[in-house]
Amino acid sequence: MLLLIFIVLSCSPNNNIVFSNEDCALTISPDGYAVSLKVQGEECLDWGEKLPLCEIMQERPYDNENFLMFPAKPRRFPSDHIERRGDTLFVTFRDTWDIAVIVADVQPHHIGFRLERVDYRIDDMGVKRQTEIDGFALMQLPVHRREHFGEWLNVTWDAETAVCLMGADEKTRIDTFREGKKLKMYAGYEHQVGMSGKGAVLIACQTDKLLDNIDLVEEYYGMPRGVQSRRSPEYRWSYYELRDVTLDNIDEHISWALKGGFRTMVIYYPDFAWTCGHFLWRDGWDMATLRKICERIYAAGLIPGLHIHYSKVSVDDPYVRGESPDSRLNYVAERVLARQLGPADTEICIEGTPEVLRTEKGRRILRIRDEFVSYAEYEQLPDGSWKLTGCERGLWGSKPAAYKAGEHLRQPDMDDWPRFIRIDQDTSIQQEIAARLGEIYSECGFMFVYFDGAEDVPMPYWYNVSRSQLAVYDQLSPAPIFAEGALKSHYGWHILSRGNAFDLFRPEKLRPAMKKYTLRCASQIADDFTSVDFGWVDYLAPDSTTVGMQPDHFSYVFSKALAWDAPVSVMGKLDQITASARSEDNFAVMHAWEEAKNEGLLTEAQKMMLRDPDREWFLYGGKLYEWKLISEGPVRAFSFTLDGEPAIVYWDIFDENVPMTIIKGAEKCREFTNRKK
Repeated sequence: MLLLIFIVLSCSPNNNIVFSNEDCALTISPDGYAVSLKVQGEECLDWGEKLPLCEIMQERPYDNENFLMFPAKPRRFPSDHIERRGDTLFVTFRDTWDIAVIVADVQPHHIGFRLERVDYRIDDMGVKRQTEIDGFALMQLPVHRREHFGEWLNVTWDAETAVCLMGADEKTRIDTFREGKKLKMYAGYEHQVGMSGKGAVLIACQTDKLLDNIDLVEEYYGMPRGVQSRRSPEYRWSYYELRDVTLDNIDEHISWALKGGFRTMVIYYPDFAWTCGHFLWRDGWDMATLRKICERIYAAGLIPGLHIHYSKVSVDDPYVRGESPDSRLNYVAERVLARQLGPADTEICIEGTPEVLRTEKGRRILRIRDEFVSYAEYEQLPDGSWKLTGCERGLWGSKPAAYKAGEHLRQPDMDDWPRFIRIDQDTSIQQEIAARLGEIYSECGFMFVYFDGAEDVPMPYWYNVSRSQLAVYDQLSPAPIFAEGALKSHYGWHILSRGNAFDLFRPEKLRPAMKKYTLRCASQIADDFTSVDFGWVDYLAPDSTTVGMQPDHFSYVFSKALAWDAPVSVMGKLDQITASARSEDNFAVMHAWEEAKNEGLLTEAQKMMLRDPDREWFLYGGKLYEWKLISEGPVRAFSFTLDGEPAIVYWDIFDENVPMTIIKGAEKCREFTNRKK
């Protein structure tokens, strides 16, 4: 809406604007930048150059005179004047005629800021129109970096003070740009998402109040209750993930889960559904069968969870397969047919370079109207057009047809497997899928969820990752006691209260992979007041290709998880469990560590000691011992000190008649070592 008025913003240069509550005071200069942020008298801003509190971003200058002055590249227009009227700020910007109207909401433990609208002043010089806004910085603060910086939550904190700039909904973009010890905290909007929403929330307080304040913010704005989830007693519980579960074998799975000290159990949707999207039931499965599985889990004293894909559809699902594929799939590239195409033709001529097309195996797919086509190679023709060769017509049950030149070809957004197509988040298809998952979740009594494939959304990722998760989360009743997911975006902190699991590492690569990824992630995500899942651990029996998962592997994983009060997830494969000679020992090891974690049997000093990635520990008789590998052949052995004497624990990886055995004393240890040599 164009306002044919000029709003005079007058303010004394020293007439600073102050918003304060019980915890902090934010001072803003009328010249357009933040002057101070204090918590109990301590200054939290880190000044060098003046950082504009607000900015308008344009992909190129749009004003008629501006694009004659400035280059054709993204440009930022800083706030240059701010006036407060009650709880509303009126902000003007250098080189634009926009006036941003921002509403402040001062609460006892947080301060909210929301863009209400952008007015425009019509100038009488030159040809003027209201120009586009591609992005809007609602708040920019140059904050001093403290000992910890949680990039996911967007918080910096130490033992005394915390500063957090967070989004009040999934539509607010939150980020921080680091320059040495200075953090430029950012909250804003993007045009492609929308210039409306609940805005940003500033929390600056004593660190021991931070989570309490975030909990109040979650309640105030109706957000998922991430703080309550993190504080729940179930938060640290590990889970046994079912594989190939049926009504006939669920009791055997439960028996092993109880031996491992697990208190939660997960069902992976491909066990009961043969497609993703419509989740069509496999033979022998229906809602009643799945509900019976969950009832058996509950009867054993365990809590069931659901592992899902939710933002994409499988190529054999009704959304894709057949003569009328759904129109709401996502596409990553588009080209135009250069010549007419007959239903039997296996070469397709297109205008424009095919280099924008994805060419990996399994992703060389195009859609022409309702037909899916694959291609093998491409080559350029003398007239400058391109030819796709080795084409297979009528994929996935679609029907080959004839097409005129000028028809559009679109490339579907295949996922990384590739077995799925990502969906268009700007359509209703995500809500349809979410409703089906919500029905399964609620009808069967699931209590938590793993959001797998969270990366499988189109850009912008900061928005669509949380947006797609929230669409499903809102359908889950009761709300999950905790949730995990494969990719984290800022607003997802409130949805995914536990961090992701990592894809399966073979036993031989388990330790180096955990050091490179899991342990690093555990340390990093702790700054976000969150734990990572120390799985997924693939339960493999030894054979000619692998040593298999042994007691020391499980001890390493579960001990490092305990060090961070974090869960572990183990893939429950009955064929591998029964094939392993050491399954009884393996599950006894898991049980010991789980009990120590959940019952709080170790001190904080011991947990800190366990965090060292190069030191390894096992539990014996409820006590903690450091051990070192001395033999890794068929007989696997570790040395340690027991009651002040040298000791060895050993077992045979193939022979179930040689379980974990401990020998103590220097002479017995020498005999064992000599025998091994």
